[in-house]
Amino acid sequence: MDVLYFAWVRERIGVPREVVETEALTVNDLIAELRAREDRYDLAFSDLSALRVAVDQKLADFDTPLKGVREIAFFPPMTGG
Repeated sequence: MDVLYFAWVRERIGVPREVVETEALTVNDLIAELRAREDRYDLAFSDLSALRVAVDQKLADFDTPLKGVREIAFFPPMTGG
């Protein structure tokens, strides 16, 4: 599946997107797999309260199932101005 990173998440991980092969059942499971990869992922996902996720371009929760999902995006909460 395609995994996209935006704003400071992209800066910490160092790439804007990547294709990830995963057996994860939920977004939380995917995050656990990513965090185990390298320190840069562990840092990026260390505080989930500072992150939002979109699954196939729809806002989702971290317990959202991944079956059939093609794209996941991680980004900080948006603020108005």
